[in-house]
Amino acid sequence: MTNVPDTNRPRRLRPVRSGRRFATARAVAALILREMSVTYGRSPGGYIWAVLEPAAGIGLLVLVFSVAFEAPPMGSNFAMFYATGMIPFLAYSGLSAKLAQSLNYSRALLSYPSVTYVDAMIARFILNLMTELLVAYILFFGILTIWDTGTVVEIDRIAMGFLMMASLAIGIGTMNCFLVSLFPVWQVVWGIFNRPLFIISCIFFTFESIPEPYRSYLWYNPLVHVVGYVRTGFYSSYDASYVSMAYVFGLSLFLTVAGLVFLRRYHRDILNF
Repeated sequence: MTNVPDTNRPRRLRPVRSGRRFATARAVAALILREMSVTYGRSPGGYIWAVLEPAAGIGLLVLVFSVAFEAPPMGSNFAMFYATGMIPFLAYSGLSAKLAQSLNYSRALLSYPSVTYVDAMIARFILNLMTELLVAYILFFGILTIWDTGTVVEIDRIAMGFLMMASLAIGIGTMNCFLVSLFPVWQVVWGIFNRPLFIISCIFFTFESIPEPYRSYLWYNPLVHVVGYVRTGFYSSYDASYVSMAYVFGLSLFLTVAGLVFLRRYHRDILNF
């Protein structure tokens, strides 16, 4: 006697997933690998040049200014003083510039539903932040190894200073990501506006050495607070009472939220340009 299947018994359907697990993490990881391969994979040495190139540039600037001036405004070592100003400043500049170009850089991939503009921004931020931190570590370690700087390194203060730098880069980069993507001329305007910051961010002098009323005006430059706090991690006698973490983090939060709100509202229009 043959077995006849019971067609009247209801079949159990397998559940269908509405989306992939860890979709954001997968997209971010793929975008990071893509940028590393596209940007650094075509040159001999690969990603190592992402570290050596800015490290060599900053090292050359430190050397030039060390020779040009007789004594540093703080401490006894030229290289350490100028490095504590230039390294966080250039890290902010590079990180915010990369974030500002997130949509333009990944525009072709944003047509896929599994890749969002937030994924593109997170990927660029993680990759370039890790690169900037590695560059900073190499330079500071090299200076401390080569010279007797007479400084006492406080890791917690240095970490907080770089956290302030990263938050400011996120805020400026997110807002500029919207402005540059929607108004391409803003990149030129921002470049002109941003150029004097290298001079007025207390890289080559201390905040206290600026006379009033210019010192009060300079206080509103958030990079002055970032540089000042990073220096407290190397110079234990440096008070830097003017530093306001609330101002830096508050400004960064405002710019980040405003930029994300505008991107959420207009990102489809931007991608359709």
